[in-house]
Amino acid sequence: MTHILDQIVANKRNEIQQLKQSITCSDYVQSPLFNRTVISLRKKILDQFGIVAEIKRKSPGAGEIRPDLNLVSQLEIYEQQGASGISVLTDHRYFGGSIEDLKQIRTRTNLPILRKEFIVDEYQLFESKASGADSVLLIASILEKEQAHQLTIVAKSLGLEVLFEIHSFEELNKLNDEIDILLINNRNLKTQETQVEHSFELASYLPEHLVKISASGITSSDQLDQLQNLGFNGALIGESLLKGNFRFGLTSNSFVL
Repeated sequence: MTHILDQIVANKRNEIQQLKQSITCSDYVQSPLFNRTVISLRKKILDQFGIVAEIKRKSPGAGEIRPDLNLVSQLEIYEQQGASGISVLTDHRYFGGSIEDLKQIRTRTNLPILRKEFIVDEYQLFESKASGADSVLLIASILEKEQAHQLTIVAKSLGLEVLFEIHSFEELNKLNDEIDILLINNRNLKTQETQVEHSFELASYLPEHLVKISASGITSSDQLDQLQNLGFNGALIGESLLKGNFRFGLTSNSFVL
């Protein structure tokens, strides 16, 4: 049975092959942004319980979220609320984003930017650095352990921080010592089922030394308080912020609506 995740990855591989015909890694190295010093998302998250606020227009699970999204206005809202970083979904077919979104946001903020993408090729890491990303997401469910490790090494050699996403307990076996942040996705990417309690259940099994954040399904300050009490250092929030169902503010490490 083919899941939506399989379709996304297959489409991504086709996109990469097409891009390689017109732009090389050497071209990316010559980009004005390629040699910029990245801003550490890890450090920002450790300064306080960090909220990584997401930019996306739609998703396979939620459908249309904000098709009319104004990048500049949304960025200003996130900055005013005290976001520690900005996550930019750059997949176009399934999430309505683009690498141009990331480039535009880079010109407008000094916050660290996470490129959230289905990364399966080193080529995408060069593209990310050349477009102004500070960190990239690697997803355990679409990568073999050695492939994830190799991509981590290349990303770090380019100066990028690495967020490593897992959903299941079994995927902890794919961790490596070079990652900067462990992200627990409460959404099953194959079924699109989402339960924030998933992070609560996994919390006691996660390595204590790692910086940890939870993502997907977070809709209240009570959930953020629970995550913090369980040892999480932050959270990535998109849909509930973009739909206006949830706003956050940070006051003395407590959350207010």
